[in-house]
Amino acid sequence: MLPEPPFHLTAAEARVLGALIEKEVTTPEYYPLSLHALVNACNQRSNREPVMNLDEDDVRQALHGLEDDRLAGRARSADGRVTKYEHWLGEAFNFSRAETALICVLLLRGPQTPGELRSRAERMHRFDEIGDVLASLQKLMEREPALVAMLPRQPGAKESRYVHLLAGAVESMAAAQAEPARGAEPSVERTAYAGRIAQLESTVAELRQAVSALQQKIDSLFG
Repeated sequence: MLPEPPFHLTAAEARVLGALIEKEVTTPEYYPLSLHALVNACNQRSNREPVMNLDEDDVRQALHGLEDDRLAGRARSADGRVTKYEHWLGEAFNFSRAETALICVLLLRGPQTPGELRSRAERMHRFDEIGDVLASLQKLMEREPALVAMLPRQPGAKESRYVHLLAGAVESMAAAQAEPARGAEPSVERTAYAGRIAQLESTVAELRQAVSALQQKIDSLFG
């Protein structure tokens, strides 16, 4: 029997928290995020499952819930007239970079296999081997209470999927997913192509990094 989860985040709260974690690592120059930027991050059509359509009121409400749980809120050191927001995951859990990346991807994409997690977490933390992913997942599962659980293997599947427990027990999460979440758009079934999509995402991320590095060299030569 799984231990009682420490939080019961709503779908919107999980999306907001995941978006804040992701943007801190991938675009630190724009972090903390304004409300407008955070809404856009939550509603991205890439690297999100399901795609959502949250408005500013939805995100504000989610931020209030996260602030009550001391997981996110107004940036404490932000200057300027625009209010910005940050997550406080490090203070709450003292995660390693590997654990932070895995929790982030699970918050943004739902249950996934270790192979999918390895590919999709590439932008935040590089796992040299699948064993490194499994070791980090094991640490998250061994926390008291556990923050990650392994789902029963689906018929015909080669790998088990893992799920975060920040939105409650696995049973309640499954029930909530039976109906479309508020703000969620219909998603296309992509199970058969999950591995290929994950690999394409990783390749695109690498190409973007290469283009950015090339642009910097050109700027240094002709700037």
